[in-house]
Amino acid sequence: MVKNAAEAAKPTESKAKQYIYIVQASLEQSRCKIGKTNDLERRLKEYNSMTGKSKNNVYTYLFTCEVKDMARVENAVKEEFSIFREESNTEIYLYNSKTFTKYVKFIKSHELFIKEMHYINPITKPAVKIVPKTTPSLKERGLTRKDVMQRAKRADDDEFYTRYEDIEKELSMYDKRIWKNKVVFCNCDDAVGKNENETSAFAWYFLENFKTLGLKTLICTHYSGPVDLFNQGVKGYIFRKTGFKVVRDEPDGYTGSFDDPISLKILNEEADIVCTNPPFSKMIDYWKILIESGKKFIIISAESNAVNTAYIPYFMNNKVWTGYNSVYWYENPKRQLVRAAGRWYTNIKIKDRETYKRLKIIPLKEIPDKYKRYDDSKILLVDGGYIPSDYKKPFAVSSNPILNGLLEKGYKIVKEKKYVPYIAGDEKFARVLVQKS
Repeated sequence: MVKNAAEAAKPTESKAKQYIYIVQASLEQSRCKIGKTNDLERRLKEYNSMTGKSKNNVYTYLFTCEVKDMARVENAVKEEFSIFREESNTEIYLYNSKTFTKYVKFIKSHELFIKEMHYINPITKPAVKIVPKTTPSLKERGLTRKDVMQRAKRADDDEFYTRYEDIEKELSMYDKRIWKNKVVFCNCDDAVGKNENETSAFAWYFLENFKTLGLKTLICTHYSGPVDLFNQGVKGYIFRKTGFKVVRDEPDGYTGSFDDPISLKILNEEADIVCTNPPFSKMIDYWKILIESGKKFIIISAESNAVNTAYIPYFMNNKVWTGYNSVYWYENPKRQLVRAAGRWYTNIKIKDRETYKRLKIIPLKEIPDKYKRYDDSKILLVDGGYIPSDYKKPFAVSSNPILNGLLEKGYKIVKEKKYVPYIAGDEKFARVLVQKS
């Protein structure tokens, strides 16, 4: 039967459109999810209605685009960025500004990419209150960045608590064999309660992975301080797990502090590896006690330690170096996210350090002029990640090259104290003096 003209002109029903997306949860800012869908609105609603998820952990799209074949593009992403994917959930990827840019660039350059979508998230209510650190602006407050840094050094606010995702991200980078049959000691208010909300993220991580890591014993201490974030009471205690045996001990007069005599005894006589986030106000004392104990450790501390006189000798004498990641977000006692510049530090061997790529080690004459200058003492200052490969005299760098592994690339620190340069009589930010070995 021949169709009439109207029927012949009627277009056939088009296939459902296909999309690739990058989505992120508000409480998991070091991770994102990359996936495919035929319905962006439905998929986002699914994420935000997952059972067992905190109501404050709201998912929003970071990037969406239409593609010709979403399965092929998703598989290409999985293959290209396999190093950034979690093994337990292959939909989850490492997130920071640089990796996000790489993800988007790769997707948009794929032959099956059609166009980027400007999806408007239906959820506009902020999931977490972010505590601003520079509102009003420094200029409006009559301060300079240097003033803020000096105040930070004097701050006595230790109520910053590490998030589980940051611990998992860092510790998963190490060879699992380092934990086998070891005693792990978490000695800075690492309480263990009935659930995740009453338990330190460090303790929770090791409890969840106790068998997988092959631990012999986990020892955690609770501090009897004025703020009881974990609702564990004001009395200090010691938690031990060895195999299936769990013991909670409350010695008379025990404070739970890392420098309590009982804590020191555990550190020196029982612990193999220490893993925790020490109080910032007592960091100098903590580093001294920990490093003198000779124990292995993976801890969090301020990024600025690399140019701080109290810590420079440790870097100089190869007793400590940076771990794999920075830590910028923490929780305060009100469960609000607060920002602070932290870094993982360790004395355990690092393999395939990603941040080596940030070091631009080239001849001095090839370094752009804007990244090199001399101070009043004729000391060379270099910035922008540039390092002179043929310069024989000592030169000054900021903390970043040290954090990125410069001392593992044939350079050494030549002065145990921080170096403060002056240019035209004006004091500049502190640096560290290094020299090619």
